[in-house]
Amino acid sequence: MLAIYDERQSLHRPLTRIAGGVLQPNLEVPERIEKLREGLALAGVSVVAPASDDTTLIHRLHDGDYLDFLENGFAAWRAIPGNGPELRSSIHPNIYMNRRPDDLLGRAGFYQADAGCVLVEGTWEAAKASALTALDASRRVLDGEDMVYALCRPPGHHAYRDKAGGFCYLNNSALAAEQAVVAGRRVAILDIDVHHGNGTQAMFYDRSDVLTLSVHGDPAYLYPYYAGYADEAGFEAGAGTNRNFPLPLGSDGAVYLAAVRTACQEVRRFGADFLVLALGLDASVNDPFACMRVDDGHFNRIGLHIAKLRIPTVIVQEGGYVSPFLAATLAAFISGISQ
Repeated sequence: MLAIYDERQSLHRPLTRIAGGVLQPNLEVPERIEKLREGLALAGVSVVAPASDDTTLIHRLHDGDYLDFLENGFAAWRAIPGNGPELRSSIHPNIYMNRRPDDLLGRAGFYQADAGCVLVEGTWEAAKASALTALDASRRVLDGEDMVYALCRPPGHHAYRDKAGGFCYLNNSALAAEQAVVAGRRVAILDIDVHHGNGTQAMFYDRSDVLTLSVHGDPAYLYPYYAGYADEAGFEAGAGTNRNFPLPLGSDGAVYLAAVRTACQEVRRFGADFLVLALGLDASVNDPFACMRVDDGHFNRIGLHIAKLRIPTVIVQEGGYVSPFLAATLAAFISGISQ
């Protein structure tokens, strides 16, 4: 297996997140990259840089005004006297009011779905590099590689066409899938992050050419709260092409693996010939968010089971946060899916 990584991803260093009503240190930090690269080294996986800076597909999948906000919003924010080191809005649209204003803070609230996706110096360059990493991995699989791992940070699966959310800015998994669709492939996206891939679901919810599947913690009790329920099955042309598998918080590896097995049956039923695996490692018993109790042995078995699909696969890194155990968890999964 080959891994793709762009060093510009480390430029995004958010400082804080809101937890328990107070500002706390942000968990989505560049140190994640170091731990994930340690895991790749343990698994014997070589790392190379992406070969292209072509952003055409990014502009195709994401709204142009939103991309302009990501690229230029922080500089405009810092140009205003008295503003702080992070652009985070205190007001957001809702079902009763949802027009985009011209004021910078209003635009921030419009484009930031929650408080976890601040803009700082380097956010745009890092998010763009993360997206280009996923696209390069997808291109290599389309060109004949069986499986390529995209070390994407910041992650992407909570990002909508025109909104950031949950530490995510550009939807890396959706971009990898869209590139395969353009190439004529029948694509399935399997998301096993502990948090529902709400942005990815929304990207394809009314389309029949991509099957979206997500195994995650029950959103009745876990972020993103407002999507990820079992009765969300797709809309209009996409009816029947979305499946969610919400699991009770605290579920162990056996429960998680059983849901992945069911999701893999759906992949086979759909007849997919290209798989995007949105790999979250935050269901780990060792993850700082502590939502699930999946051990490394079960991550290995989850990888083994997905490998049985025998479909060309792009692995796109999503969640999984800094702990002394993160490298070993990634290595266990890679060892399983590589067999």
